Amino acid sequence: MKCPFCQHDDTQVLDTRVSEEGDSIRRRRRCTSCDKRFTTYERIELTMPVVVKKNGSRTDFDPKKLQGSLQLALRKRPVSAEAVDAAIHRIEQKLLSSGEREVISGQIGELVMRELQRLDKIAYIRFASVYKSFEDVAEFQDAIAEVGRERKPAK
Repeated sequence: MKCPFCQHDDTQVLDTRVSEEGDSIRRRRRCTSCDKRFTTYERIELTMPVVVKKNGSRTDFDPKKLQGSLQLALRKRPVSAEAVDAAIHRIEQKLLSSGEREVISGQIGELVMRELQRLDKIAYIRFASVYKSFEDVAEFQDAIAEVGRERKPAK
């Protein structure tokens, strides 16, 4: 680690501590040349996969777009912000854990549909109608019937 003061290459670690959250390490260092002290932090750097759109173009993954899509589908539905945040977190974790450098936008759409199906059936139908480009009423009826089949019978 280079000294930020004199740019010398050799520094000594005096103290190492893990953060309270456990997601970073704080190191107190001393330069062996100028004897000044400074602090460095180590954090895990995870990069989300690049999104490949239907037209073949590539774009960075944007959690704000994901949040916007979910909020649009869930508009005026009784779903808490915490539940939406948890769904976004689950989608991001699935993308990260896939280990892929690129992901097709359709895969993200499928993950969103799965989460909406869990959160709210009406929001799921709203999203599916746009995502699957429903052309007529029959496609709506099929989607509604599919959601209806998933409901467990009352005991």
